[in-house]
Amino acid sequence: MRYQVILFDVDDTLLDFKKTEENALQKTFSQFGLAMGSADYGATYKEISKGLWEDLEKGRITLAELGVERFRRLFKAVQLDVDAEAFGSAYLESLGKEVHLVPGAVELCNSLADCRLVIITNGFASVQTARIAASPLCNSFEHLIISEEVGYKKPDREIFDYAFSQLQWREKASVLMVGDSLTSDIQGGAHYGIDTCWFNPLGKENQTSIQPTYEIRELSELQEIVQKGNVNL
Repeated sequence: MRYQVILFDVDDTLLDFKKTEENALQKTFSQFGLAMGSADYGATYKEISKGLWEDLEKGRITLAELGVERFRRLFKAVQLDVDAEAFGSAYLESLGKEVHLVPGAVELCNSLADCRLVIITNGFASVQTARIAASPLCNSFEHLIISEEVGYKKPDREIFDYAFSQLQWREKASVLMVGDSLTSDIQGGAHYGIDTCWFNPLGKENQTSIQPTYEIRELSELQEIVQKGNVNL
């Protein structure tokens, strides 16, 4: 087998974050008396949130700050008088209750039962832990490495150091990082010296200088890569 340890991102790799986000936003807006809030303000929120997550990767903001700041900026932009901190807390609670799998995730993890599978995610611990625990993947992973808990984030090398330490593993050549984000998952893995697999189901053009070792459109393609190391670029 080419790879013995697989490091998985969560959102939009194994769990469908788009659907999770949409449902959680709708429920939270409704909870605050804004039944049409998701339709009216969802696009603005996503643009703000995307920028803040990029800031998080670059170390410009903390996760705790992001959780409130995204809604503070939203409500300021759309001129709503809503408590951003209270809304942010309610939103996280709603997120943790949404479990939507990416097609093929269960079958893939079952097919990799002979590997050591690890979650490595930039996210809120309560949300990620709850979603994975409530999913059919709950018993698939040896470790859940969540940035909020360990104090490190992707793409920084420290979170990979932490993962290798927890696994008591040294051989980088037998470890594969799998994720949908070029700037977080792929860049982080590449800088650490491990192979990477970019999950790109929509066939997005890579307009960065970041080069994954492999690229796949469907999760089912990963099994052959893990076994044989076949390149699909």
